[in-house]
Amino acid sequence: MSDFREPGLVDVPETMLWTLYSRAEEAMRADGVFPDAKAVEIYQSLDYDFERSFGRSNPMAALRAQMFDRLVSAFIARHPGGNIVNLGEGLETQRYRIADESCTWYTVDLPEAIAIRERFIRPDERHRHIAISATDRAWMDEVSEDQAVLIAAQGLFMYFQEREVRELLSDIAMRFPQCQLVFDVIPYWVSRASVLARGLPLTRHYRTPVMPWGVHRFSLRTILKGWVRKPCSIELIDYPKFPRGAPRLASSVLPMLPGSKYWVPLLVKIQPL
Repeated sequence: MSDFREPGLVDVPETMLWTLYSRAEEAMRADGVFPDAKAVEIYQSLDYDFERSFGRSNPMAALRAQMFDRLVSAFIARHPGGNIVNLGEGLETQRYRIADESCTWYTVDLPEAIAIRERFIRPDERHRHIAISATDRAWMDEVSEDQAVLIAAQGLFMYFQEREVRELLSDIAMRFPQCQLVFDVIPYWVSRASVLARGLPLTRHYRTPVMPWGVHRFSLRTILKGWVRKPCSIELIDYPKFPRGAPRLASSVLPMLPGSKYWVPLLVKIQPL
């Protein structure tokens, strides 16, 4: 490690280190399935004991990022020159993994998150940073409405109250009526456990922030259509199998169990009709 830097993050912003850890460790494996050279560069530059906080790495966040990459790439293929807004992007390095010279990318995150991001990832004319909370509607004024818009929230909404998610999705749909929305959700039981325990203990040294918003999958489409309040398609996208070992076996067997889909996280894609 050549450039040690203390991140100095707490609460929800600190979770960007957890997901960075997953992506970088997967990228560094000889049998890894997720190339992410920029994540490795940042990971190796930070003075932070990742394993002490988060335990042994697993590819969960890397698989999620891979799914988001595919959805964003599909959007770019259909809408070259469009706008891509990443809410709560943190140290996500998607812009380095997707070959695109046409779109305008917006990162919306808290000032302390933007500050550490800009140690490693500088904004430019096509990659703009907006240092405010995703719940502050002022970021919408920065996004051009002249082109197609994709708004993504990766690893974010579970840290909001349900009311905050409902109102934000409703306001996005009103402000950008033709936009595509992509975000991930956790099941209700995970959310409930985190609320009761005041955060989930990953290790003796780290407890996640509370995750107030979890979902019941069987009613999710109906709820989201009520929030968006416009004709739209809602696609629920399951995580892929883990790439190796016992977790791969478990992720292969789990879908065979009755009702198992109601117990696992997933992605949601909302698209206007």
